[in-house]
Amino acid sequence: MMGYLYRFGIGLYMLFIRIAALFSAKAGMWIKGRKNWRQKMADAANGDATSGKNIRTIWFHCASLGEFEQGRPVLETFSERNPGWRILLTFFSPSGYEHRKHYKHAHHVFYLPMDSLSNVRQFLDIWNPEIAVFVKYEFWFNYLRELAARRVKLFVVSAVFRKNQHFFRFYGAWFRKQLRHVTRFFVQDAASLKLLAGYGITNVKVSGDTRFDRVYALAQEEHSIPAVEAFVRGHQILVAGSTWPKDERLLKGLLNSMTQNLRLIIAPHEVSEDKIKRLMEQIGTSACRYSSYSETDHNDCRVLIIDGIGLLSRLYRYGDIAYIGGGFGEGIHNILEAATYGIPVIFGPNHGKFVEARELISEGGAFCIQDQQELNNLFLKLMNDESLRKKAGSVCKTYVKKKQGAVKMIMHDIEEAVIEKH
Repeated sequence: MMGYLYRFGIGLYMLFIRIAALFSAKAGMWIKGRKNWRQKMADAANGDATSGKNIRTIWFHCASLGEFEQGRPVLETFSERNPGWRILLTFFSPSGYEHRKHYKHAHHVFYLPMDSLSNVRQFLDIWNPEIAVFVKYEFWFNYLRELAARRVKLFVVSAVFRKNQHFFRFYGAWFRKQLRHVTRFFVQDAASLKLLAGYGITNVKVSGDTRFDRVYALAQEEHSIPAVEAFVRGHQILVAGSTWPKDERLLKGLLNSMTQNLRLIIAPHEVSEDKIKRLMEQIGTSACRYSSYSETDHNDCRVLIIDGIGLLSRLYRYGDIAYIGGGFGEGIHNILEAATYGIPVIFGPNHGKFVEARELISEGGAFCIQDQQELNNLFLKLMNDESLRKKAGSVCKTYVKKKQGAVKMIMHDIEEAVIEKH
């Protein structure tokens, strides 16, 4: 019964997306990106086949850009160690595909076809993967069942399970049953392991979060962004990442209350032209765009607005303090990208789902603010007390360093599967 309802739900979802595409650019990209997917994929796979080599394929799937960043260290480690394998990368959302469609470590990048049984079988017939790696929350049940039927090893990495998920509701038995098709879950915490074990799902290891490996490696790399280096020289710097309108109003209030020595770098969550123009107008004459910044032409600029993508993880190295957006909305964005550089981290109250936020608050590396006054007071306290600021930054850096190791554990099991399949 639940299987029929699931198939019906997939059909309804497709209908909803097609209607939404009439009004939403993102939904339109979702539809357009999947147009003629069978032919496009078949052409790509056949092109590989002309090489005459025995092609072995590993398939990585991510919902969107955030999940990609979690799966990325596993993919890149696999690519480095297994250069003869073909790497297929798929995304469900445009936010992942459109930003990473030219990703150099994957041989092919596509949108994931919708989870109907016919789509799934055609997709798997084209690519014939030996190993599949899904990241965090992606559970498309026809894919899970068909992969198991074809004896494809399936690993789910950086997963988190909570009691309020549909798997553990009164109607969740059918959904939990599908989880048994997974070869191995690598979960972020012991609570997820315990929850799954309580329902008899024991193919689970606690690996931690692969993001720690990713951000730690980023902090060790040498990066130089000349325009940003010119902007920050000789000033106190607050780097604000993935900000939303409420965050930006608070940041403007902070700027207005501080001395001329404070400068802000703001990387908004959305970088469409309309959003950037609105933010520029909100900040006023003290704002300038990164894409057109010149130290000589903008010597009165106090706020550098990042009007492109792909820079944020490297920007935090220039900050004295980081502000992470989203805490006054649905939830904060990635705080680890900032913490790895050894600077204090500030965010809003909606952070309860993020264990790293809770732990860093308790250890004194991160700080939660509720309103404008709290932000202003906290910033002054951190900037005026160098020992406090450095201590908080050290807590953050140490926390990231000691949490590494997920990729090593995951790769051990994947490479065992490679050997078994050989």
